[in-house]
Amino acid sequence: MGRPDLAQLHRLRLAKDVMDRDWSQPIDLDAVAAEAGYSRYHFIRLFREVYGETPGQYLSRRRIERAQDLLRSANLTVTEICMVVGFTSLGSFCNRFKRQVGMTPTEFRARARTEGAGRIPGCFALFWAGGFRAGTPHAATFEKSPENRDP
Repeated sequence: MGRPDLAQLHRLRLAKDVMDRDWSQPIDLDAVAAEAGYSRYHFIRLFREVYGETPGQYLSRRRIERAQDLLRSANLTVTEICMVVGFTSLGSFCNRFKRQVGMTPTEFRARARTEGAGRIPGCFALFWAGGFRAGTPHAATFEKSPENRDP
């Protein structure tokens, strides 16, 4: 086995970082692949080779992990959590969640809540996760003032 191509690993890591940063947004795989300097299909093949799963599987797994955190701690419905973590279909979210975790989101929440953890208000969780989009009634309420914005 030859030495790993460090430039290739670096480009794949940058693409993975994009998915980690923008996990709740729709991800354009072609754009991520292009940013890494690969065609879509070459990127998928290399990503699977290096990380053991396709970019789509990786993103889905990360979204389910984020959903688990919200189900444990936020006062949001399963549907709201589904949308906040980037799924557009409640059915596919629930199916993938059950495949990955071994139980439905509702069952997971029931078990997690018996542990007595405190709940985060839903409006705060939505704001933190970027759940309020421009043009929604709550967006203006939670916009940061210019002096409090991140640089």
